[in-house]
Amino acid sequence: MSTDTMLRVEKGHAEPEELAAITAILLARAAATPSAVPAPRRSTAGWRRLERTPGFRAPHSWQG
Repeated sequence: MSTDTMLRVEKGHAEPEELAAITAILLARAAATPSAVPAPRRSTAGWRRLERTPGFRAPHSWQG
């Protein structure tokens, strides 16, 4: 595989050392086992606060 098709710099100019560093990071991430990758955490609550819900609910709404 040609080195000019493996990575493409969209803006600016990347030195060979910078391309080598990003390549090493990408290869390390690709080789990581699934157990080494932490599970994503929820950033929001799974419930809603009543004061943030709209005032009107349809009579046939299951939200009650």
